[in-house]
Amino acid sequence: MYTSNFLNLILNVDSYKASHWLQYPPDTKYVSYYVEARNGNFDVVFFGLQAFIKEYLLTPISQQDIDEAEIVLNTHGLPFNRNGWQRLIEKYQGFLPLKIEAIPEGTVLPVSNVVCQIVNTDPEFFWLAGYLETALLRAIWYPSTVASISYFCKQKIKHALEQSADNLDGLLFKLHDFGARGASSLETVALGGLAHLVNFMGTDSVSALLAARRWYNATQMPAFSIPAAEHSTITSWGKERESAAYENMLKQFAGKDKMYAVVSDSYDLWNALENIWGEQLKNKVQVLGGTLVIRPDSGDPAEVICRTLTILENKFGSVVNNKGYKVLPSYIRLIQGDGINCHSIVSILASIMAHGFSIDNVSFGMGGGLLQQVNRDTMSWAMKASAVNIAGEWQDVYKDPITSRAKRSKKGLLALVKQQNQWQTISKQVLGEQENQLRTVFLNGQLLIDDDLETIRMRANSY
Repeated sequence: MYTSNFLNLILNVDSYKASHWLQYPPDTKYVSYYVEARNGNFDVVFFGLQAFIKEYLLTPISQQDIDEAEIVLNTHGLPFNRNGWQRLIEKYQGFLPLKIEAIPEGTVLPVSNVVCQIVNTDPEFFWLAGYLETALLRAIWYPSTVASISYFCKQKIKHALEQSADNLDGLLFKLHDFGARGASSLETVALGGLAHLVNFMGTDSVSALLAARRWYNATQMPAFSIPAAEHSTITSWGKERESAAYENMLKQFAGKDKMYAVVSDSYDLWNALENIWGEQLKNKVQVLGGTLVIRPDSGDPAEVICRTLTILENKFGSVVNNKGYKVLPSYIRLIQGDGINCHSIVSILASIMAHGFSIDNVSFGMGGGLLQQVNRDTMSWAMKASAVNIAGEWQDVYKDPITSRAKRSKKGLLALVKQQNQWQTISKQVLGEQENQLRTVFLNGQLLIDDDLETIRMRANSY
């Protein structure tokens, strides 16, 4: 019998990997692999490698791991490289003789560039780097894709604020992570939610806060949220007491410097805006202090947002800022969390400004579109072998399928250079005096670079 240890790195693998140690050419000494996003509509924001290294590569392989893996894989129908794993314990006490190079996390660069390179450092373990492909690629593609989408949205919101607002003071809170309940697992929320925090400081994914401390040395609170109503807390009062439900929110959460959100479309959003918020509770909203954030949660987002802003302006007034756009009083704002993704947000921003309103009035919440509606093909992530050392001689390794030029892979030992803000993946052989942007992050069981979240945020914000 075997236990079910999900942290057993030997079993954190695609089944066919277990047979690959028998498939390399005789006298293979080293095999080098690289990771890239081959194509896509977003720039790459590299993120997540440090989390993977800390969680999985700093703990040595144990005898129990080997014994368990042998039973599982043999019973599963595969050969098992017991001698190879045993030698890992004998020579390195279970730590991995690997070198991982990567660009600094938070770096923003175009697709089709190497972001990570991994090679064994002991020829006895030529099979080891390839064995990690399943776990390593997954550890990179998911948080990097989320960070890339979040960054894309940030740039679109920033541009809209530059057009329609007097300053960028609210930018870091303009896109809020609503994705926790729609994600596929707790680790997904932790990694994806944390990736979003590279760009923003608003989240309802508490797991991301813990991940920031666990993997990225966060000593201060990295993100914030506010009290907010959901439909159940409003509808439990009954339709006839809808105004009482809203008044209770004012009683519980209004006050100087406070902010609170109230979902307002449980029944008739337009009635809630026109008569309840705009008439019955108008005076209390104005005098109690703080900021009421009204949240619609259904309908066509652009249409609903613009009509809501128009009603609120009619009821509460507005001022025209220095850019010529209307801004509601500071005590009332809007958040749209339904139907938001990287595609819809662009047209929504344009529609808001076309109706004469500043983006200062509106924040967004993104759930599935941020953490779940992504996959490896969103940016065509891949990890491929690019060089092999046989009997002391390095040879290029690549694939070039005639049926798909898009899957052509890179050749040789790689380097990444940046000249005049232009990124280029080149062969290490022609690196010369140019600075290689790939840094050695992990070497033979040790993490060499341990960035904190603030450093990564500043790096991403510098592009």
